[in-house]
Amino acid sequence: MYSRRRVPGARRLLLSLLLVAAWETGSGQVHYSVPEEAKHGTFVGRIAQDLGLELAELVPRLFRVASKGRGDLLEVNPQNGILFVNSRLDREELCGRSAVCGVHLEVIVEKPLQVFHVEVEVKDINDNAPVFPATQRNLFIAESRLLDSHFSLEGASDADIGVNALLTYRLSPNEYFSLDAPADDEEAKPLGLVLKKLLDREESPEHQLLLIAADGGKPELTGTVQLLITVLDANDNAPTFDKTLYKVKLPENVPNGTLVIKLNASDLDEGLNGDIVYSFTNDVPLTIKSKFFIDPRSGEITTITQIDFEESKSYKIRIEATDKGFPPLAGHCTVFVDIVDANDNAPELVVKTLWLPIKEDAQPGAVIALISVTDQDTGVNGQVTCSLTPRVPFKLVSTFKNYYSLVLDGALDRETVSDYRLVVTARDGGSPSLSATASVSVEVADVNDNAPAFAQPEYTVFVKENNPPGSHIFTVSVHDADAQENALVSYSLVERRVGERALSSYVSVHAQSGKVYALQPLDHEELELLQFQVSARDAGVPPLGSNVTLQVFVLDENDNAPALLPTGSGGAGGAVSELVPRSVGPGHVVAKVRAVDADSGYNAWLSYELQPVTGGAGSLFRVGLYTGEVSTTRALDEADVPRQRLLVLVKDHGEPPLAATATVLVTLVESGQALKTSLRVAASSAGREVALVDVNVYLIIAICAVSSLLVLTLLLYTALRCSAPPTEGACGPGKPMLVCASAVGSWSYSQQRRQRVCSGEGPPKADLMAFSPSLPPCPGSADGMEDLHTSTDSSGKVSC
Repeated sequence: MYSRRRVPGARRLLLSLLLVAAWETGSGQVHYSVPEEAKHGTFVGRIAQDLGLELAELVPRLFRVASKGRGDLLEVNPQNGILFVNSRLDREELCGRSAVCGVHLEVIVEKPLQVFHVEVEVKDINDNAPVFPATQRNLFIAESRLLDSHFSLEGASDADIGVNALLTYRLSPNEYFSLDAPADDEEAKPLGLVLKKLLDREESPEHQLLLIAADGGKPELTGTVQLLITVLDANDNAPTFDKTLYKVKLPENVPNGTLVIKLNASDLDEGLNGDIVYSFTNDVPLTIKSKFFIDPRSGEITTITQIDFEESKSYKIRIEATDKGFPPLAGHCTVFVDIVDANDNAPELVVKTLWLPIKEDAQPGAVIALISVTDQDTGVNGQVTCSLTPRVPFKLVSTFKNYYSLVLDGALDRETVSDYRLVVTARDGGSPSLSATASVSVEVADVNDNAPAFAQPEYTVFVKENNPPGSHIFTVSVHDADAQENALVSYSLVERRVGERALSSYVSVHAQSGKVYALQPLDHEELELLQFQVSARDAGVPPLGSNVTLQVFVLDENDNAPALLPTGSGGAGGAVSELVPRSVGPGHVVAKVRAVDADSGYNAWLSYELQPVTGGAGSLFRVGLYTGEVSTTRALDEADVPRQRLLVLVKDHGEPPLAATATVLVTLVESGQALKTSLRVAASSAGREVALVDVNVYLIIAICAVSSLLVLTLLLYTALRCSAPPTEGACGPGKPMLVCASAVGSWSYSQQRRQRVCSGEGPPKADLMAFSPSLPPCPGSADGMEDLHTSTDSSGKVSC
């Protein structure tokens, strides 16, 4: 409740509060105020609530307050978000006589990162009483001084500001002097005594007065000085200055001995009473006396040390001009020296890194570091701009005044650039401008974004069969552009079935080295090609991987000897029995030895040789080198042994070669006997009814039929041998290619053919070699040319 008299005051108070609230809202930050000398724990403000933060989030999000260069004056309770006074706040110690005193706080909240700026204004209280330079001041006043004469006094000083430093003076009651105190707007007017009654040294040679200074605080504080006035005779004119106030502008950093101003005072007296000496008044502080010097004779004020604008922006110097009369008289003036700022302070950078290293999948806008910039100069000399090099993929974002955030502005790729060396440059607006730099090292952390890569999608491996179990056959390797565990690769087989068995029963792969091992001996005859995949997976989360195909060709070795095939005229075991008429001529095929080899290539290429046998007629017969056909070398005669035993050696071309032997039993008979023997088989197939026919009739018929059949057979055989082209079989030859083969013996050339050979013992097979003679003809053959036939095994392989 307010009375009517207080309504205007209430309105003014309400208007002031509205103006302050509007200023705080427009400033874009939170402002608090607290009186100086507040006790520990004094409530300042609900900072979390005012910043719009939930109390439950303060501790998990690492809510904290930082104050640059102010120690721990203010602290915040993370449980309730209340800002309170933590240690003594002395406005005079923090800001001196500055009109505005505040503490700037940075409120940092992480996860996600937020930065707030809070200003806490420290309000002045009346905690400093006015202080005079001395407790007693001696004044010498001539009795000849006129009424209303002015006698300057040294005023008091108050460390407070505003109303608390607004001083008023009172003088103890007396009849000779009154106090002449300056008004609020008359700062240059000196404090002094005014003579209101003429002095009489003989009546009162000395006066004692008490000067009281009171500030405007509530309650007010006071200071006193004892004035001891001695009344003198003579010298009744004091020196006077041209002005009571002089204003001078002085650039900072001027050389020592620079002239600030030359003062001039005059005295109407003559002789020693008019001889003037200049000096600083007693209330001039030592800080001014240490920087300026006044010549006592000329009144020139010069600098004696460096003048720094950042130390003090102005100086107020009180000058006293005293004559040499007795008693001496003095005049006073004030010199205001304004220091002009020069750009002599480079900006200062402070970098606080928050999130390092940064992952390469970080999103643009992520805050990496906080940067604060200060410059002690003013005006354009203190206006700082910041730049970043290189700018990609980062940028600087201004958050508040000279505060910046270093944020991510693009995508990162650790495999391209693993770390960045950034340079932040702060440059002021002075001429010439000054700058400062700070380096920020940003390391990029790896994420698993690269799968292991093989050098090629498929590898071909050749392994000889019959390898030792566990032998190393190949090594796979990959390249992973990631780092650490993201590049730690392990290898494994892609399991599948090989026939009726699992792939892992044939091969294995070492998980770390990628070495592929054959777990058992491989058999070319069982498995010619083993195709499988090896998988490589890294240890990242989630893991990435790739596969590679291995084609393992099992190379053949000569591990199978030739095997003889049974013939119609002989039993198993390689023994062939044949009846040969003595009437056959040279080149007659007696028998054919057939053999197969389970190997392939040269290891399955068979050749036949006739071995000499004790007691045999080796020169009567010969065998085709690659056909196995046993034929006569000449016409038979009565002197030849009726029973011939031939031994045929079948040998492959492997290293070392393997061989088998076949025995051919040849019985030489007369032509009729041979025919009877041939017909014996046909007769045995006739029914039992034939035996019941008359033996003589049927014997004649049989002899005629056999004779006719023999003649017809001989005619057909001769015609086929002489005119018919060689039979190619069901499968035609492939494209011939002329090659030289030294293994043919005395043959110089042969034709190698790729053809499909059909055999009754097995299915057709395409990958076969056939050799046939070419020019020149083979010497030693009966007709100058011998067909080089092919023999096939049960699996379709060919031996030549």
